[in-house]
Amino acid sequence: MKETMLRVEDIAPISHREGMALAETEYQRFSDMLEELQPGDWSTQTVCTDWNVRQLVAHVLGFAESNASFRVFLSGMRRGKKRAAEKGYDHFIHGQNEVQVEEREHLAPAELVGRWSEIWPKALRGRKRFPPFMRPIPVDFGPPIGKKPMGSYLMDVVFTRDTWMHRIDICRAAGLDPVLTPDHDGRLIADMVAEWAAVYGIAFTLHLEGAAGGSFVSGSDGDELTMDAVEWIWVLSGRGTGTGLLEKKLPL
Repeated sequence: MKETMLRVEDIAPISHREGMALAETEYQRFSDMLEELQPGDWSTQTVCTDWNVRQLVAHVLGFAESNASFRVFLSGMRRGKKRAAEKGYDHFIHGQNEVQVEEREHLAPAELVGRWSEIWPKALRGRKRFPPFMRPIPVDFGPPIGKKPMGSYLMDVVFTRDTWMHRIDICRAAGLDPVLTPDHDGRLIADMVAEWAAVYGIAFTLHLEGAAGGSFVSGSDGDELTMDAVEWIWVLSGRGTGTGLLEKKLPL
């Protein structure tokens, strides 16, 4: 069978409607994964520095709770900026992440699961109804991404990517097989490929294997790379190391 190559310029951006459908699926998959965790898994160290599984779940829960409440969303950003300034972090998000985990440190695994089950539908509604006047406001994500709109990028795409990537983090730490399908995970990966190409303006032929994979081409006469789709973004997000094309990071 002839391989189907997709040119990166033909990858449509994720619309608000599609983004919310992807978010709903990802929230549900994260919920299903939490039910698979065994008691000993919660204290297992993850690839995310200084966070075990329980703390990583607390972080994801923190963002879901901020999505569910505009007041919590704004408060979290303010506290994150204050913490980042106090500790000299290069971006407020590091301070916000730290505060999120600290504020939920007292929650036992069962409480985290219970709060997640209750909050994720509200988080989805909050993202759907994010104030239209705030959607165009740019947020600085730092290099190499730069400034992006709060609505079409942060709300419609990034929060889903973050939940997805942390689902992979937790599955790998706990020895679980993540649920991966072409229509969901493959779509998220394809969107990341398109952004990666746009950010760096690079030519490549990329063969990503597995259920979330696909074959992509950008420009002409670029380097060719073949690897597992999840491993590709694992490396680009800084969780692994690589050479050549894989040195061009896409933070998640």
